[in-house]
Formats: sequence, structure tokens, C-alpha cells
Amino acid sequence: MKIFLDTAHIQNIQKWSNSGLIDGITTNPTSLSKEAGLPIEVIKNICKLMGDSPVSVEVTEKDPNAVFEQAKKIAAISDNVVVKIPCWPEYCSVIKKLVDANISLNITLVFTALQGLMMAKLGVDYISPFIGRLEDIDGAGLQVVSDVREIFDTYGYETEILAASVRSVWHMHQAALHGADIVTVSTDIFEKSLYHPLSEIGIDIFEADWKKLGVKQFP
Repeated sequence: MKIFLDTAHIQNIQKWSNSGLIDGITTNPTSLSKEAGLPIEVIKNICKLMGDSPVSVEVTEKDPNAVFEQAKKIAAISDNVVVKIPCWPEYCSVIKKLVDANISLNITLVFTALQGLMMAKLGVDYISPFIGRLEDIDGAGLQVVSDVREIFDTYGYETEILAASVRSVWHMHQAALHGADIVTVSTDIFEKSLYHPLSEIGIDIFEADWKKLGVKQFP
């Protein structure tokens, strides 16, 4: 499973972009609003840092025609930009035209397996089921991921499942078990997923035992 960082914070992206663990970045208007400078410049910096790895950037227009024009402009920012568009009936024809124009799309705010199927039929690169938001209203967010996985595998769709709205390390773990191709997580959740208290205790024990040997140099 690929891991994307859900952030526009340059320092965090710099910290982890060369680790070999991060495969892309997702941004949204909320994350961009927290960063200093013009959003376009922040996005350009992120794209440069990530090289060929995908960087999702969301449209802010609502009218379908305006969404179409804005999506083309966003895609032109960098070759590795993926345009985020909400899953909404009025946008289907727009999405189809953008796919036909070879613009990479990440369809967000997916809450049902059938929505995911419809977007895959349009040929988009990614769909983003929102796990946490669905569970907030007592929905089965992870089941949607599992159902979409079964549908895509049954019918041979190449659209990737990008699990979003991930609220915990447990969500991240479960997204992998339910067949997500990608999970996008905050830097905080990503870093927590790497940590375990027993690892830290083990390191301290090994260090203490090694010091008992009194070895000045090794090897």
C-alpha cells in the first residue's frame, strides 16, 4: 500500500519526502490556508520537493464550467499535479472531459461503493472514500473501501482506491487490511504509525547492556 501525507506543511514534507516511505501528497483548501504565502507558490514548492510523485490539489470553484476551467489551470502547475474534484452528479460530464484531456484526477468525498464504481467508469486515476467522515455519522467507512476493492477487482478497473479522512493509526492499519491501494494520513498519524513503546524500551536495554562490555570501538 502506498502512503501519502495529507499536508501542505513544507517542513514536514521536507522531513519525510526522502525517507522512502512517502509516495505522494494530498492537499486541500484547509491545509493550504494554514501555510504562509500564496497557495500557488506553496503548491509549486511541494511539487518540486516531491519530484515525480503525485501531489493532489483541490478545485475551489463550484459551477461545473468554472470547475472545468480551473481544473485545467491547476493541472498546468506541474506535471505531477493531480486535480481533486468532489464526487457530485453535476460534475460527471466535467470529469469525463478532463479524463479525455489526459488530466490526472482524484475524486474526493466518495461515500458509497456505487459512487466509486461510477467514477471508475469515467476513467479517473484515484477515488477517495472518506472513512472518518462516514463513521462520524455511524456509517461503515472501511466497508466502503472493502466493497470498492471487490468491485474493482471483479471488473478490472485500474482506478486506485485512496483511503482518506483517516483519523487514527488503527484506521491506517485497517485501510491496508481492507485493500486500499493508498492511504493519505496526517504527519502526526504517519509518525505515530512508526513508533511503538516496546521498540524504545528494547533500544534502551540493548544500549545499557552494550555499555556493560566497556568496548571503546566496534567493529
